[in-house]
Amino acid sequence: MTHTTPQVLIIGAGLAGLACARRLANAGLGCKVLEASDGIGGRVRTDCVEGFQLDRGFQVFLSGYPEACKTLNYEALNLMPFHPGALIHHAGRFHMMSDPLRRPQDLPQMLLDPVGSLADKFRMLRMRRDALQQRLCAVMKDSRRPTRAVLQSYDFSDAMMRRFFQPFLSGVFLEAELSTPCWIFELVWAAFCRGATAVPRDGMGAIAQQLASSLPPGTLRLNHAVQQIQGSSVLLESGERLTAHVLVIATDDETASRLQGEHIPSASARGSMTLYFDAPVAPQRGPWLMLNGEGDGVVRTVCVLSEAAPSYAPPGRALISVTATGQDDTHEEVSGAVRLYLRSWFGSQVDEWRHLRTDRIHRALPPISVLPSGDHIASPRVTEHLYLCGDYRESGTLDGALLSGRKAAESILSDYAVS
Repeated sequence: MTHTTPQVLIIGAGLAGLACARRLANAGLGCKVLEASDGIGGRVRTDCVEGFQLDRGFQVFLSGYPEACKTLNYEALNLMPFHPGALIHHAGRFHMMSDPLRRPQDLPQMLLDPVGSLADKFRMLRMRRDALQQRLCAVMKDSRRPTRAVLQSYDFSDAMMRRFFQPFLSGVFLEAELSTPCWIFELVWAAFCRGATAVPRDGMGAIAQQLASSLPPGTLRLNHAVQQIQGSSVLLESGERLTAHVLVIATDDETASRLQGEHIPSASARGSMTLYFDAPVAPQRGPWLMLNGEGDGVVRTVCVLSEAAPSYAPPGRALISVTATGQDDTHEEVSGAVRLYLRSWFGSQVDEWRHLRTDRIHRALPPISVLPSGDHIASPRVTEHLYLCGDYRESGTLDGALLSGRKAAESILSDYAVS
């Protein structure tokens, strides 16, 4: 487009904005990143509360994500892995669903557990192979088919669907109908199969910190909320006006639409609610994700984060994360309902748990309706001066945010002939 070295303003210091800024900086092109809040990372932040590391809602990192593999330094993140699989609470006790290729010691117990049939276990191996070979969507002949249709095509039993896939995938995709498109399910399932499910030693926020660490001093400007975009300039809520050759909107889809002056009815985003508890002992030993296989009650999943990463809790304490339903209830009502329900899992020790915080995140994941179809990803460039990036521009995942940010940066570098 031009050989002028552009001045770039990036709106939003979430993972997409940081990935964009880092790619530009690596190419020798400076930029400014404007962040409305007091910290970086967007939804991927970690707060220290009374010695506990609390991520903004229950999150895990999939080391098998393709873009993350290329972008992040895993060794520096010091990833703390969970066991591959889950413990499913059904009929009064826990049943194991594990990956026998990575934990062969679990195979005897897994074959006997009644979550699914022996045939279901072999179907799991076949779906694992197809996901790793990127054949799931080819089998479905349509990358937009819902996840539920993919699972049905493998003839999983009703018990397997209700007790494992429904609670597990509704927790991953934050939607109960399993309507997430096939191409996204293939990406995420392959990442589960290819790598570890983990958390960084210093919390999920360490991912954002790593991206920001290589940026030149002065790049990040916190507490700089953008009120309006006017051509190639932005008006801050403080009244200050900043001008640049290039603007990059690296926010969620709703904010991006508002800043562009679009009055599109807001689609229903996927929300989450996570409760954190301090406990004197772990109610379940080992780094397991525990699923509610009954399909009832307020609890969806339970995880003792300190069993995976001891750094998440002070010495001698356990940090428990519970994802729950009941978005309209008060924190006290939800906390009480969670304790009452989990007494049937862990007994009276639940009464000793201390509620630390409840995170209600109304836009934890973008609406499925705004995600691309999979066979057509829109260009980051909207106009001569405006580019877009964010997880909603790709797969709606952490990996999608990283990929979208890099793509936006590379589009700018190409358009402005920056080598």
